[in-house]
Amino acid sequence: MRNFPARWHNWIDGEWCDGGGGWITVEDPGSGTALCEHALADAGDVDRAVASARACFDSGVLTDMRPVERGRLVQAMGAWLLQRVDEIAHVLCREQGKPMWEARAEVTNAARYFEYYGNQASTLEGKSIPLGSGYFDFTHPEPYGVSAQIVPWNFPLEIASRSIACGLVTGNSVVLKSSEMTPCGAAYFARAAMEAGVPKGALHIFTGLGAEAGAALASHPDVNQIVFTGSVATGQQIAAAAASTVVPCVLELGGKSAAIVHDDADLEAFETDIRRGIFVNSGQICSALSRVVVHESVHDELVERIAGVARGLSVGPGLERTEFGPNMGPMVSQRQRDRAVAMVAEAQGARARVVTGGHKLNLPGFFMEPTVLANVTPDMKIAQEEVFGPVVSVLKFSDEADAIRIANGTQYGLVAGVFTRSLDRATRAARGLRAGQVFVNEWFAGGVETPFGGYGKSGYGREKGSEALLNYVQTKNVAIKLG
Repeated sequence: MRNFPARWHNWIDGEWCDGGGGWITVEDPGSGTALCEHALADAGDVDRAVASARACFDSGVLTDMRPVERGRLVQAMGAWLLQRVDEIAHVLCREQGKPMWEARAEVTNAARYFEYYGNQASTLEGKSIPLGSGYFDFTHPEPYGVSAQIVPWNFPLEIASRSIACGLVTGNSVVLKSSEMTPCGAAYFARAAMEAGVPKGALHIFTGLGAEAGAALASHPDVNQIVFTGSVATGQQIAAAAASTVVPCVLELGGKSAAIVHDDADLEAFETDIRRGIFVNSGQICSALSRVVVHESVHDELVERIAGVARGLSVGPGLERTEFGPNMGPMVSQRQRDRAVAMVAEAQGARARVVTGGHKLNLPGFFMEPTVLANVTPDMKIAQEEVFGPVVSVLKFSDEADAIRIANGTQYGLVAGVFTRSLDRATRAARGLRAGQVFVNEWFAGGVETPFGGYGKSGYGREKGSEALLNYVQTKNVAIKLG
């Protein structure tokens, strides 16, 4: 087993430093024991980071570069991460709990964002607007300035990488607050930036509590743009803070995503979608396949197939699960695990049927059984609220209109899916589903290149794809009267 450093520091103004908030203990979800300590930033640390980021931006060191030069810096960061996949994955596995093979995939995906957006750096262009012979009018995309980024614990590297990469390639300086539950892996972004030659002050990485460091960052008067991924409740607080300083936000919040499974769907293939859609990362995914809305004629068969997938998973410490396969790690904390177990018990009390799972496992650490619920109705809390755990609810429908109504019947609208052999049926569903991304016959189809973001209380703005870059720039218009 690799040695794990006992203490980790923040990266502010080009230096590793302690935090004004002291130290916080990071737990190992696979054992339930203390893993290490991390420096905890306070409002004073936030002030220092933002001041340094502002000075860097105002100096023009980033905006004076040709976009391709910024792109090369970002690409170099990704290449550096790829050279250290195993080392970084070990840290991620220990602090977040996910199986080692999932951790490796996350590091690889994080590097891919730096590669992709590095290549996109030169694609943002203005346009000439014809106003007649007496004028020359054109537009120019300009960075906002200081980009404040607050990232969650479920995919702490992958989610951070997409906003860091977008911020830097567009010429913004970046101040990123990692989750206090999974703060250690973010240190590798600072190391990658140093190795790539990113200018001092262009990137700051620290962890801190949301009520102090997060609130100070979101409401800071020298922040010009905010990117947040997390819960609806916290997103509302972030939006309110941003409104006080009149800065734009990108908010990627919760989801209660539904897969509509028609009677002509390939049910055997759907087992793979269930495995990936709800049991990867122990279901701690905002776009998880948490509801299956299935035609009544194939309901019973599909419930048994889903239950078979759940029962076939090997659940245990992530360090012991090094290869891709039917396995699952712990949840990130005891609090998260206990909340998910309580929601299942409440659903059972509301007459949902626990087909399999539903309990915590008798293991050290924060483990929950992969869980399948049947007899779920759209009005139940389990069908309306995000569990953020390895729990899938199965609901019945009788016709297409019924299926769309059930799928759209929550406050969220992040992703959705439809499974059918009929192109017409799939197209009708894609048009009718109120979600920012619709998967047809494969959950999580798409990739770094495809835009991602929600409707309703799933947030606003888009991440991933070339559309994401537009969140980091504002359009300046220049109108010239010719002599």
